[in-house]
Amino acid sequence: MKLQFLVAVMCLGVGVKAGKYSRDVNEAKQSGNDGQTVDFRIAKLNQVWEKAQRMQMSPVRHAELHSDLKIQEKDELLWKKLKVEGLDENGEKEAQLRRNFNVILAKYGMDGKRDARSLESNSLKDHEAKEGDVFEDPRLDKLWNKAQGSGKFTNEELHNLKKEFQHHKDKIHEYNILMDTVSRTEEIHKNVISPLEGDTKEHKLHQKHSDLKNKMRDLNQGFERLRKISHEGFTEDSEFREPRVIELWEAAKRANLSKDELESLKEELHHFETKVEKHSHYQEQLELSHQKMQHVETLGDEEHLKRTQDKYNTLAERTREMGYKMKKHMQDLSNKISRQGLEHNEL
Repeated sequence: MKLQFLVAVMCLGVGVKAGKYSRDVNEAKQSGNDGQTVDFRIAKLNQVWEKAQRMQMSPVRHAELHSDLKIQEKDELLWKKLKVEGLDENGEKEAQLRRNFNVILAKYGMDGKRDARSLESNSLKDHEAKEGDVFEDPRLDKLWNKAQGSGKFTNEELHNLKKEFQHHKDKIHEYNILMDTVSRTEEIHKNVISPLEGDTKEHKLHQKHSDLKNKMRDLNQGFERLRKISHEGFTEDSEFREPRVIELWEAAKRANLSKDELESLKEELHHFETKVEKHSHYQEQLELSHQKMQHVETLGDEEHLKRTQDKYNTLAERTREMGYKMKKHMQDLSNKISRQGLEHNEL
């Protein structure tokens, strides 16, 4: 298992060195040997995508993977440009890209490791699933059951709250994947870095653990928000409905921005929320289209099946495209909030 992971790391870790590797090795051609157009300019990302197409994966999850790989591709191509210009001397960006890639592999079950990362807290490991438990986490299930029975929420509010709970569950899962990925990366590298690189190694380890600490802080703050809402209900000044937008807004309020900057960002987040909701609608339609296609397959009408498949493929492509744009926009907003907060703290 470690060997498979090491191979994945080595694939990502290939640097841009003149005379050692050609551009054709590092980047996939726009069409393969069979003449078909490839989805990604970077060969290893195409390999992951081709493997995913052979896996049993829901259409929505498949589209999500495509969007994540597109974001990874954008970041890696930017890094290659920075590397050539000598702007990543300490290798921090490269290390971050490696972690991101390995998180993607683990997130979609493509790292060759059986996913045993539980969502339970250390204090509640004896928790047993009960009827009504939907989030695989005892703390979340307890809060959710309390909210459902409180009578403080309309059906629409319960629907929005459930999305927040699901988002928090996904964030816990991603945190556990990242923590596991960092641990395995440390295990692989601790015996291959020379003594002369000791300071650099310590700096990178500190950075990785700092990232984990920040993510755990965000998780704790997110849980506290869910706890407060579950007990008190939504307040009249609730600005947003979508969990990812709420997360960005909460981060912005902690970033020490000016009143004018917050108002400007709030308007931008409202536009972003519309984009997120539209993407969610397309995901729902993609799932329905897939179910229809499966039904048509049983009828034996090839012409009808071809029309249904064409509609499904068009919808899948549109959903992947929207997913990429939405995730890129979210990445840009997150970077903007972090940068502005840092600039204020340095004043």
